[in-house]
Amino acid sequence: MGYTFFTPKDKVSEETKKEIADFLFEHLDQFGDEHKYIIKCINFALDDKKKFGGFILVSREEGKITGAVIINKTGMGGYIPENILVYIAVHKDCRGKGLGKELMIKTFDQAEGDIKLHVEPENPARFLYEKLGFTSKYLEMRWTR
Repeated sequence: MGYTFFTPKDKVSEETKKEIADFLFEHLDQFGDEHKYIIKCINFALDDKKKFGGFILVSREEGKITGAVIINKTGMGGYIPENILVYIAVHKDCRGKGLGKELMIKTFDQAEGDIKLHVEPENPARFLYEKLGFTSKYLEMRWTR
């Protein structure tokens, strides 16, 4: 298994961005977003000019993506965690083998500052996040226009 971190310092091709977005779109299952929003998140994470940036972690086996994580920096350290884990997905054929935990640990090692994430109560990944030390400090509420 090989791992690659992409940061705003890297020149990531549009083809690679699309490959990551396609993977996430397919493997996030019912917890995912529209493809165009995944691409928008990727571009935010890799933007070194206008936004706060972030990073992307991709795992591969035999050239194929087996897992991916996207972290966006919030720019709000101190009162909101410095990072938000926007997407994490593991290939359907690789689930239950510890890859999700490994991706999270590598993400912790790479991130500067605290990390927050949103998880739906029925998402089975919630239990992994709790085992790794995430706590539920707030109930998120949204007002949508």
